[in-house]
Amino acid sequence: MQALQYHEFGSSDVLRYESLPDPILTPDTVLVRMKAAALNFLDIWVRRGIPGLPISLPHIPGSDGAGVIEAVGSEVTGWQIGDEIVIQPGTFCGHCPACRNGKQDLCRKYGILGETEPGIMQTYKLLKPVNLGHKPKNLTWAEGAALPLVYLTAWNMLVNRARLSAGETVLIQGASSGVGMAAIQIAKHLGANVIAAARTESKRSLARKLGADHVLDSNDPMLYRAVKTLTVGNGVDVVFEHVGQATWTNSMRSLAFAGRLVTCGATTGPQADIEIRHLFSKRLSILGSTMGSLADFQAVLDLASKGVLKPVIDRVFPLAEGSAAHHYLETAHEFGKVVLSLE
Repeated sequence: MQALQYHEFGSSDVLRYESLPDPILTPDTVLVRMKAAALNFLDIWVRRGIPGLPISLPHIPGSDGAGVIEAVGSEVTGWQIGDEIVIQPGTFCGHCPACRNGKQDLCRKYGILGETEPGIMQTYKLLKPVNLGHKPKNLTWAEGAALPLVYLTAWNMLVNRARLSAGETVLIQGASSGVGMAAIQIAKHLGANVIAAARTESKRSLARKLGADHVLDSNDPMLYRAVKTLTVGNGVDVVFEHVGQATWTNSMRSLAFAGRLVTCGATTGPQADIEIRHLFSKRLSILGSTMGSLADFQAVLDLASKGVLKPVIDRVFPLAEGSAAHHYLETAHEFGKVVLSLE
């Protein structure tokens, strides 16, 4: 089989398109012929090397993918050869109290394909049944591959952590990113009013097309004032954060009394200041979030099957051009998801 992998940490130049032995089916796995794999910024952070995260080299990146089952292990039930699947990226122990209670994302052994273990950017991949979901028939291979990680992350952030409800107002930072666009669609499905912030007019236009009620320029150093104007001085109930250091101050200042900021990332840097008096006097909440549970994953698939959720694809590269795809994601300020085709 062919795979994209790296033997050392570094820039996109360390990625190699190489031939590897085909995986050998085991009784508790299925063999998937991968059709598409989507890139996430997680792939970039892992490729550069994350301090404190042990990763065995060489490493195959990739958390998101879609493909067809070609073989089924003797102990596997519920799946058949020919089933079209999308990948549930989370890994977990399956037997701790969190897992038994359906909160797999709170498992102390929780990991992510392509981060804590080898990923899916290879033509064939062995997967456990818990990492499979039926691909919505209305999605292309590229769209199916682009669905899991960002939509699962955004769902957990808005539904479970921030508990966004109908009639509330949410500010979505980095609205043209994969997770930002997922958040717009999910927030509108929940009946919220959406203020989307993005850096360029073309990205703000895309946010409008996805359903944002208002769009703002995230380059504005006084963005929070525009938010307060739109909300008649109140601020927003929820801020959806993943940009980090560059947007943090505006995000905090945009919150209404008893507002909630939920974050899953720090693309522009991990350090941010918090005015503690502002935090307690306004009864604000800061919520960390990562992925989601198996039930959350199924909820996302169900809504995608109904056409409520649909990834936006910016560009598709062949697997052999994986290095160029990584470079593009890092430098081109994409308008949606970057995907590798493995067909």
